[in-house]
Amino acid sequence: MPPAVDPNRPTDLLLDHEKKPEGSFLRRLSADDWRFLLQDDLRGRSFAQDEYLPMGRDDRNVYVIWDGVVRQDRFPLGDWDGAPVVTRFRGGGQLVGEAKLISPDSAVRTRCLTRTVVIPCRARRFNVLLGSRPKVKLALLRSLEDRNRTDELVYTLTTRPPLERTSRLLAHLADTAGSPDPRRGSTTITGPGQKDIAAALQLAVSTTENALRTLRYHGIVEARYRKFLVHDVDALRHLAAAA
Repeated sequence: MPPAVDPNRPTDLLLDHEKKPEGSFLRRLSADDWRFLLQDDLRGRSFAQDEYLPMGRDDRNVYVIWDGVVRQDRFPLGDWDGAPVVTRFRGGGQLVGEAKLISPDSAVRTRCLTRTVVIPCRARRFNVLLGSRPKVKLALLRSLEDRNRTDELVYTLTTRPPLERTSRLLAHLADTAGSPDPRRGSTTITGPGQKDIAAALQLAVSTTENALRTLRYHGIVEARYRKFLVHDVDALRHLAAAA
């Protein structure tokens, strides 16, 4: 998937920031606030598919995702072989690495599932910007709260049937990272594979495959290599609610 901007030209980043997904950080910013942030000469960086964002303990940046999808893995009990992992997907308009704003040595493993364009900003500088621009700070806090509430609905309902959980996640990805095709009336989700979906929902791969097989039977979703073709997003949402 080609990036939506030239990652070396900050002026291009002014284009269409208000068209990012509902509830995202960029969507909540006014045009004036976005221009104010870009006065700090922020520039995009492009990462290839399967490349990792440099979000280790020594990194001092926060990142705004302009284009693409990333998989974030956190290890609450420690990063060792077989350790429990918490997996989330983040897409365009989202700010990631927000923990750096309060804990500089925080780290999260972040892999680009597609070619991804991000806008890095030094965490210390970003904190200064937030302090001088209350509306930007409010936009960030609201986007993080929206994200937390969405995570609860999409990722944490472990007592619900696998079909419902899989449908919820695919509907969420269609809304936040999908590419609609008006001619076909479908939406393409590029990047996550079946194993990524299983990891995010903490389901067995075979269980996820069964759920996807049911969705394919109903003509709602086709699963391809690192790609899902959603033929009817509304039907996917309805199936998730009715499961």
